[in-house]
Amino acid sequence: MLGVESIIVLLIVGAIAGWLAGQIVRGYGFGLVGNIVVGIVGAFIGVFVLSRLGVLIGGGFIAAIINATIGAVILLVIIGLFKR
Repeated sequence: MLGVESIIVLLIVGAIAGWLAGQIVRGYGFGLVGNIVVGIVGAFIGVFVLSRLGVLIGGGFIAAIINATIGAVILLVIIGLFKR
């Protein structure tokens, strides 16, 4: 089970990563809740893709935001391809 603190950190990382990805990939903002979801899903994508490439960014809060942002950007680019 995740503790309350873990859930709060997950939501904060997701919100920051989703917002950053929306800034990087212009035109794909989904509002606060949508950005949190994109950031959280992006975190899983980022960890998966970066581990497959053998890239290790490190641990901690900043590394989690970087991983999640990379994954969220990938997710937004894929969403953008299907929206066209």
